[in-house]
Amino acid sequence: MDVQKFREVLKRRDETHDEYDYGLEMCWKEEVEILSEDIPSTIKYLKNDCTEDEFSWISEIIEDLAEKTRSRELIECYKSLMAKFPEETKRYHVDFCIECAEDFLEDTDA
Repeated sequence: MDVQKFREVLKRRDETHDEYDYGLEMCWKEEVEILSEDIPSTIKYLKNDCTEDEFSWISEIIEDLAEKTRSRELIECYKSLMAKFPEETKRYHVDFCIECAEDFLEDTDA
């Protein structure tokens, strides 16, 4: 996973304020592509380098990431960060985002 590239996309995402802007969709798409390139390195990043702010941004795309990767391990790793970042989890309803991602994975297993 290219952490620097991911952080550059997050910076662009942060500067894109219009919720219906094409730029927002493009940032989300790039985030998913970067995080799904190499699942083991993404998991390593989540465990060791993911910041509180990055954790909250990822919540926006976690369901799309689950759809693209179909990786339970990746979702579980992200889920484990809830304890590390309880304020962000509560503020951005990350539990709901993870629940949606898990629901997607369960639906595709059936």
